Amino acid sequence: MNSRRIFLQAGLTTTLGASTVLSTATGFAQAVTPPPGLHPIHTTSEGLDAGFITLKNDHTEVRAYRAQKKSNQKLPIVLVVSEIFGVHEHIGDICRRLAHAGYLAIAPEIFTRWGDPKIMPNIQDIMSQVISKAEDRLILSDLDACQAWAIQNGGDANRVMITGFCFGGRITWLYAAHNAKVKAAVAWYGRLEGTVSDKTPQHPIDLATQLHAPVLGLYGGADTGIPQTSVEKMRAALVKGTSASKASQITVFPNAPHAFNADYRPSYQKEAAQTAWTAMLAWFERYGK
Repeated sequence: MNSRRIFLQAGLTTTLGASTVLSTATGFAQAVTPPPGLHPIHTTSEGLDAGFITLKNDHTEVRAYRAQKKSNQKLPIVLVVSEIFGVHEHIGDICRRLAHAGYLAIAPEIFTRWGDPKIMPNIQDIMSQVISKAEDRLILSDLDACQAWAIQNGGDANRVMITGFCFGGRITWLYAAHNAKVKAAVAWYGRLEGTVSDKTPQHPIDLATQLHAPVLGLYGGADTGIPQTSVEKMRAALVKGTSASKASQITVFPNAPHAFNADYRPSYQKEAAQTAWTAMLAWFERYGK
């Protein structure tokens, strides 16, 4: 059994029976199992306090994976926002990598109120049964609650950052306009435009001039879901906004597809992912610390 499935089971054991855990892992694996020959990165938790915690927000219990070096206090905080698949091994690994780099990283299960993507047998069901119901305002509120928890548990209130991937990349842009305490943000291939609804009343392009924190956008030039026209429109909007908006940058990796950092998917591009990761850490160092 691979490490990601073990991680998934460990994350669900506290709330589900053993037989249910096994079946949910199988369903989730159908959506995101890596192809033969692709070996996802696994970062050790040695020297870390790492695992799931539960916090309460708006009468809802929200589980989150957090990782931080043991005994360290006043750590810079990084909120980590998942893809549509929720907090699985890849997102946990992102948190552990950040923890080893000196951060307190915390990734909430942002879809708690609408369902668990990890029990869905395919991406289509995840989109129709979970993503279509998700509300931006509640996701942003859960991230606020994670920030508060982190501050009370070893994090530095004056050094708060955020990063997110795909769905979470879009949320990262929104959060940089939502929370004035955020110092730096890095959005990985998050959608910039879309249909407005009561659940998604604004998109990053609508908030480009209102950012509280400089955002580094990391995008793929071969991303068929986010056209370069949308990226260029966002760049043009940023220069007309706040000082944080004007300091924001978008880097495009010409040959990279969508989800080029997802090391468990065929879209993974090692060179682009490593370069982007280094750029993210440099961005946090420049604006967040």
